[in-house]
Amino acid sequence: VVVLGPVGRNFGAGMSGGLAFVWDPDRRLDTLFNPEMVELKAVEGAESDALRALVARHAEATESPHAKSLLADWPKALGAFRRVTPIGSVATLAAPALAKA
Repeated sequence: VVVLGPVGRNFGAGMSGGLAFVWDPDRRLDTLFNPEMVELKAVEGAESDALRALVARHAEATESPHAKSLLADWPKALGAFRRVTPIGSVATLAAPALAKA
């Protein structure tokens, strides 16, 4: 899942699989996620290209001004995304698999 807005308290509670990318420019997620269930990491490598493709697909399908503004300054936007995965998960996805999702 790609989240382009704010999240609530206890984000990731009950997350037993999958992968989330959360746009978090104010780093509020650090105090809102469930550290017993999930871990936060930077988005790196092929996943950054796949994430960009998903945001672009969303912008095209919805004409979202927010998504378009993220794409307009992608390096800055990418730095504000956090990768959320369940603890112990091996949810490393290759860009082609993620882009098809």
